[in-house]
Formats: sequence, structure tokens, C-alpha cells
Amino acid sequence: MSAIRQTTNKSLMLFSGRAYPELATEIAGHLGVTPTPTSSYEFANGELFVRFEESVRGCDAFVVQSHTAPINTWLMEQLIMVDALKRASAKRITVVAPFFPYARQDKKHRGREPISARLVADMFKTAGADRLMTVDLHTAQIQGFFDGPVDHLFAMDLLIDEVKRKWGDRDLTVVSPDSGRVRVSERWSDKLGGTPLAFIHKTRDVTRPNEVVANRVVGEVEGRVCILVDDMIDTGGTISKAAETLFESGAADVIIAATHGVLSGPAVDRLKNSRVSEVIITNTLPIEPERRFDKLTVLSIAPLLGRAIKEVFEDGSVTSLFGGAS
Repeated sequence: MSAIRQTTNKSLMLFSGRAYPELATEIAGHLGVTPTPTSSYEFANGELFVRFEESVRGCDAFVVQSHTAPINTWLMEQLIMVDALKRASAKRITVVAPFFPYARQDKKHRGREPISARLVADMFKTAGADRLMTVDLHTAQIQGFFDGPVDHLFAMDLLIDEVKRKWGDRDLTVVSPDSGRVRVSERWSDKLGGTPLAFIHKTRDVTRPNEVVANRVVGEVEGRVCILVDDMIDTGGTISKAAETLFESGAADVIIAATHGVLSGPAVDRLKNSRVSEVIITNTLPIEPERRFDKLTVLSIAPLLGRAIKEVFEDGSVTSLFGGAS
């Protein structure tokens, strides 16, 4: 009796949560696929329901969700989507979370506090995720919270290209808003050809979230265009105070470059009314028309996510997208 050989072709399927389907559709366009039709809704008591309208058996599944407000709803929806895929026999499930939820709660500042970023990673694993993909984590250590491969993507090249295009002919200084992000600023400096570095020395009251006291500038900024770089802008308090401190120290101009535009509460008014000339962010999170303003430039992260998903699907190298940087 002759043996029967069976060949199975890999199948990439993209799934979108309801938080920001436009981004998932844009990513799908770069991959040459369409998001899988999905029924998602809430019951009267707030419970979520998800069902996929096509067979997912044996597929390589990528579940895209942008964790914007209300963040707990969208986190739960993504967990339920992963669970549904696992129970429907998807071969591999990759959680694509461009903005990782609870990333700022990555360590204990005082006793009796949670490490919520670790909890989120554990929940993804328990739900059935085999892999995580995210962009510019608040701290790199979060990669170690998930028991499996983590593709940590960087928006730096995208942001730097925009800075070079608009401000490359000026005398630039890269500025970190605090001492903890100096290493990121050093990478910015290297890619900008060795521009000078500075950072803001500040203090933070751990009992009062979103409040920072900017103290003084360490580094030469007088007469220069300062590029303030950070991973996110939430209420805009930290970055606005840092920008004002730079102007008080003699900066000729200030540009803000950040990956995640959370833009909570007073952020838009603070940035719009500040003296900064431009705020450059990506669309890892949705920016509704009412939160856009003249100084704001929003770059698409979809091409980067599309390339990374393609590398994962084809068992290629995601690291190669960043010249081998980890």
C-alpha cells in the first residue's frame, strides 16, 4: 500500500477588532488581503460577543486591535477574538496591538501595586495567543512578560524621515523629556548624523498620575531646533512643560515627535496653544477629526505593520526591518 502525501498551503487571515477598523483595513491593503468578516456586538449588560463568518481552521491568524478608550472594552474584545480563533482550530494566533495596553504599569513604584502590563501579557497567553506584535513599548522589559515570541517594532525611522524632510537643514538637538529615555534619544541622534543630545531633568509625584514637574535642561539647546522625542503623548502635560522649559533655555524652535497619540483630556488644547511648531505622531491609535489641529502631522504605521506581518507569515526576519536592531 502506498503512502498518501498531503500538502497544506499556509493561509494568512487578518481579523479586526472594532476599536479602529480603518487601520486594519489599511494593513490588509498592504498585504493584499481583506479583513475576515466578523460579527461583534454587546449584550444589554455589556458582555461582548464575537463570531467569525468564515472558517479559520489551520490559518495563520493576525488579530489587530488598537487599544484606545474605552481601553478595557477593546482589550476584552481582542481576548475573546483570540479565544474564538483557538477554539476554531486556527494554527497560529498573533496578537497585533500597535499600542500595548497598560504598558505604563510595568513595575511597582510602591508596595501593594500591580504590574498590570504583565497581567495583560498573561491574559493574551491564556486566551490562546502564540505571538505578540506591538510598536514602541513604554519599556523594552515588557517583551519578557509574554511567554512566546514578541515582535517589538519601532516607528523611529518613520518619524525621523519626516523630521529630516521638514527640518533637516536646521541645527538640530535631540531632547529626551526625561533621563529614562536617553537611550532612545541616542539612537535618534545616531540616525540624524550625530546631532547633539539633551534631556529634561524632572521630578514626578507617583501619587498623582499625569502630573510632572519639569526642572531644568541638561545639554546645549540655545539657538537650536529641539526635537522632543517620546513614546506617547497622553494628556500632553509632560511634553508641553518640557517644550516650555526648552524655550526658556533659549531653544529657537521645538518639534515634538512621538509614536502614540493618546491625546486624552486637555492634550489637544495644550499642544495647539503651545509654542511648538509641529507635533508628529503615528496612527497606532485613531485620531478623530475633532482632535486634529494645524500643528499635528499623523503618519501611517500600516506599511510597517504590513511588512512585519508578512515576515512573520513567511517565517522571515522581523529584525531585518530595522537593520538588525533589537
